[in-house]
Amino acid sequence: MASELNPRAVLHADIRAAVRELCREFGGAYWQGVEAAGGYPEAFVAALTRAGWLSALIPEAYGGGGLTLEQASVVLEEINRSGANSGACHAQMYIMGTLLRHGTEAQKQRWLPALARGELRLQSFAVTEPTAGTDTASIRTVAQRDGAHFLVTGQKVWTSRLQHTDLMLLLARTTPAEQARRRGEGLSVFLVELPPPGEREAAGLTARPIRNMVNHETSEVFFDRFAVPAENLVGEEGQGLRCILDGMNAERILIAAECIGDGFWFLERARGYARERVVFGRPIGQNQGVQFPIARAYANLLAADLMRYEAAARFDRGEPAGAGANTAKLLAADASWECANVCLQTHGGFGFAADYDIERKFRETRLYQVAPVSTNLILAYLAEHVLGLPRSY
Repeated sequence: MASELNPRAVLHADIRAAVRELCREFGGAYWQGVEAAGGYPEAFVAALTRAGWLSALIPEAYGGGGLTLEQASVVLEEINRSGANSGACHAQMYIMGTLLRHGTEAQKQRWLPALARGELRLQSFAVTEPTAGTDTASIRTVAQRDGAHFLVTGQKVWTSRLQHTDLMLLLARTTPAEQARRRGEGLSVFLVELPPPGEREAAGLTARPIRNMVNHETSEVFFDRFAVPAENLVGEEGQGLRCILDGMNAERILIAAECIGDGFWFLERARGYARERVVFGRPIGQNQGVQFPIARAYANLLAADLMRYEAAARFDRGEPAGAGANTAKLLAADASWECANVCLQTHGGFGFAADYDIERKFRETRLYQVAPVSTNLILAYLAEHVLGLPRSY
């Protein structure tokens, strides 16, 4: 059925088959149970780690899979296409880019092999702050040099998977904004080694869980003179925003692939139900009012999928990928949301029943209209940086 809906599903068939086989062990009942308990899919993440999928982008020289971004995107697509939620662990893939591109050789030797072996997890990205939102250059968390350490004081929000990670990528201000040469400078990136959960508060780190619409563990985090070794600075001091923006292109492309996976999952469910459900003596899929929305959603999803591959290819060739990555994320998020709505509408009342998994996936894919970058911010980026229109923010 997969190749019926997506002509490009034959690409990287070996990766798709292996990921699909792993995900088969974690069906709808597993995800419904995790959600009912408000838990973290620990068994699923552990299985992905053992299989090497979370170290896919780590070069082979450090023990990783050495995959391209396009190949890695297929991994996340297939996870979501199986009905699972890669949001529980996808950060390890896209955070990795900052360390790979801007870390020193000593830093790579120190952390990458352990990550590849599954001994460490890199799952949290502490960037967003309550007052700054998507205006990253306005963050206020400060990292002040104190001998061999930086002391971090401030607040972050929407810092996910904090209880299930050993390492966290942190963006903080090391130069006061008024002293920076230009806007966006004076920020630095640190790879933070987190103390065990029971020791974090004493070290100056506390977290408050945020209940949210999706079963997605995320927290508001407070730092109070939390010490980070100076050797954990990634890239040049004061140029951290450039470092993380570079990695965010990979993030956009990988999230686009997740949306593509969601979209095909919804379409497979919608068309199957439309062919089987009989009302007034005929399959509901015989009615154009049902089949036309499914067909349009399919066409839009295929177009978004092509943009995902184009953006990934540009990234893997080392070409400028900002416009393509943002466009892929925008189109894929819109397409998956359209597919979600079509699937729910096709199922009618049954679409709201938890046993069908549709309402869970519906909530999960809705997130990508907002995060990790909102559709409006993407449109503003394209308007200014591609179309040459005046800056709107």
